[in-house]
Amino acid sequence: MTTALITGSTAGIGAAFARKLAAQGHNLVLVARDTGRLREQATELHDRHGIEAEVLTADLSTEEGITAVEERLGDRRDPVDLLVNNAGFGNKGRYLDVPMADELTMLKVHVEAVLRLTSAAAESMRSRGRGGIVNVASVAAFLPRGTYGASKAWVVQFTQGAAKDLAGSGVRMMALCPGFVRTEFHERAGMGTDNIPNWMWLDADKLVGAALDDLARGRTVSVPDPRYKALMGVVKMMPRGVLGGVSSRTGRKYGPQ
Repeated sequence: MTTALITGSTAGIGAAFARKLAAQGHNLVLVARDTGRLREQATELHDRHGIEAEVLTADLSTEEGITAVEERLGDRRDPVDLLVNNAGFGNKGRYLDVPMADELTMLKVHVEAVLRLTSAAAESMRSRGRGGIVNVASVAAFLPRGTYGASKAWVVQFTQGAAKDLAGSGVRMMALCPGFVRTEFHERAGMGTDNIPNWMWLDADKLVGAALDDLARGRTVSVPDPRYKALMGVVKMMPRGVLGGVSSRTGRKYGPQ
C-alpha cells in the first residue's frame, strides 16, 4: 500500500483528498493544526476503509511546523508516495488594508512551506524513482489581484518549472487550480459568500477526482471543471491592463464582504 501525506487535511479540499485516497486504499499522513479533529478524521477513515491514518499536528505558519513535516517526508523507512500541499488561507481586505504580519504569514504558508515540503518530498521520491506531488493553487493565480493571487501564481510557476526539471525521474508534479469550493476557507477569513452565483461553486469530491485523473495523465496544471476552463481561456486572451480592471471589479463583486 502506498502512503499519501495531505496538509490541511481536516476540511474542504484536503478532507476530500483524504476521503478519496483512503477509499482507493492509500495509507495517509494527515497534517493540520487541530489534533482533536485530526484524530477524529483518522479514526473515521481507518474504520471505514481499513487503511492506516497517521496524525501529524503541525502549523505551517511556523518554523517548527514546517520542519516537522519536512522530517516526515524525508523518512526513507516509511516513505510518502504522494504529497498534497493543500494548507492555505485568505486574508480579508485589499492591499495595505491587511496587516503586514498577516501578509507575511500567508507567504510563509503558501510559498515557503510549499517550497520546502515539495523539495523534501521530491528528493526522497527521486531517489526511489517514483512519486507524485499536488500543489493546490487557485484560478486566482491567473488574475492580477492581491497577495493571495500572487502567492498562488508563484505556486503554479514553481510547480511547472520543477516538473520540467524532474522530467524523466518518475516524480510527477501538478498545480491544482480550483475556483470557488464550499469549504471553511471563506468563513475563516471572514468573507461573505452570498453574492457568489451558484454556478461558480464546485463540489470538492468531484474536484479531487478530476485532479487525480489529471495527475495520472501527467498534466502539470489542472483546472478541473469545464466552467472554469472556459473562463480561464477568456482570461488568457484579455490584455493585462483590461484584465486588471475586470479583476478588481469582480473582486469587489464576488470577493470579501
